[in-house]
Amino acid sequence: MQPISIVWLKRDLRLTDHQPLQAAIESGHQVLLLYLFEPELLENPHYDLRHWRFVAQSIDDLNRRLAGYATEVLVMRSEAELALRELIGHFDVAGIYSHQEIGLKVTFERDKRIKQLCQHHRIPWFEFAHGAVIRGASNRDGWDAHWNRVMRSQLATPVLGDAEFVSQTQIPDSLRFELPLRWRQKQRGMQTGGPSMANKTLDSFFSERGRDYYRSISSPTSSRTACSRMSPYLAWGNVSLREVYQAVLAHWQQPGFRRSLSALSSRLHWHCHFMQKFESQNEIEFVCMNSGYDNFPYEIRDKALDAWCQGQTGVPLVDACMRCLQHTGYVNFRMRAMLVSVLCHHLNLDWRSGVTHLAMLFLDFEPGIHYPQFQMQASVTGINTIRIYNPTKQAQEQDSHGVFIKRWVPELIDVPVPQLFKPWKLTVMEAQMCGVSEDSVYLAPVFIPEQSGCEARARLWHYRSLPQVKGQVAELLSRHVRPKS
Repeated sequence: MQPISIVWLKRDLRLTDHQPLQAAIESGHQVLLLYLFEPELLENPHYDLRHWRFVAQSIDDLNRRLAGYATEVLVMRSEAELALRELIGHFDVAGIYSHQEIGLKVTFERDKRIKQLCQHHRIPWFEFAHGAVIRGASNRDGWDAHWNRVMRSQLATPVLGDAEFVSQTQIPDSLRFELPLRWRQKQRGMQTGGPSMANKTLDSFFSERGRDYYRSISSPTSSRTACSRMSPYLAWGNVSLREVYQAVLAHWQQPGFRRSLSALSSRLHWHCHFMQKFESQNEIEFVCMNSGYDNFPYEIRDKALDAWCQGQTGVPLVDACMRCLQHTGYVNFRMRAMLVSVLCHHLNLDWRSGVTHLAMLFLDFEPGIHYPQFQMQASVTGINTIRIYNPTKQAQEQDSHGVFIKRWVPELIDVPVPQLFKPWKLTVMEAQMCGVSEDSVYLAPVFIPEQSGCEARARLWHYRSLPQVKGQVAELLSRHVRPKS
């Protein structure tokens, strides 16, 4: 039996700038591309059908490219340990190749079991770095230089023509999982997965729509076209961060784009910065980054939490953003930060009560970015600026004509600006004239931003000054912030 090299695809669903695939081809063995739909992830509260649809679309896209090489990705629905045991029993596995995963505890524990499995069978497992993230780094000494070196280095380009892929006839039908049709279909409003769409999206950003990126990034409406919209393609690895960064550099001199490309470049740096935070302190999936916040006086308000989750708080921009997420999987960064601020500041609910809900809605959910950013916006780090977003003020500034709100909260479509931003101030007669029912949540919202914001400000700044919070700051700065020159 001829030995094979297994390329285990995780959040790297592409055939370009792919070190594991390149190394597997260069091993000289037959190559098998593998993707696992793991039940423990399919059932995990962080994930939703939208994520598996994006993955399935990505696999279909890869298979269209691989058809020219008489192969396709082997898709299995199985826990990783069981799947690999089956493959090891059927093939002579010479090595397993994959990227390191900056993931949830469930995937970290899975990887530890796979490592033991490989050691038991004396099969080498070659893991390659995820972007510029350094596994196990305890500080940021030299990290920025490392990031620049990695992002500017030559792409790892697999030569597919040099590969001898495992033929489909060698794989028993019993191992295959047929992708459900509903996973493969496009859904209106949601971005479609796959490297082909990733490249088209990136090209369209450079061709015209990215010109206004720097001044449209905060608008919930304009950002939908002016932003790069590359986040789901980066999250699921349809394109590497290095490919995007080098594309930005290649267009650096493009007339009229410099301010936008400068802004985008800094955000690509932030991408790895936050993932490095999670890699260096992965327990923040469950606990506050700053342990001084462990006993923060959160409230338990199930009805308020449900209203936030369902987009029924009675505060127009908050509800518009949540409903937009439910239907499209996307809102811009400013609106995401506002949603977390509402949860943790205005409603005074524990960040853990909403962190999986937003993960489930974000099509671009990336564990390594999600948790550090969520805690930063929730103000439980002790090292980041406390930002309490006033959703009324955000609506007035970022949706001044009410276009976004009326698109997603049709109950208010006849309410004119500026009353649209504070509908709870409508008189009974005004509400009737605008078609707002007397029992509408918009006349009796779950919170009044000005009042709840004032209370949150006093609560948060008081707590930040406590010794148990301040006592953690030096260690956190040492771990997560570059040292001063």
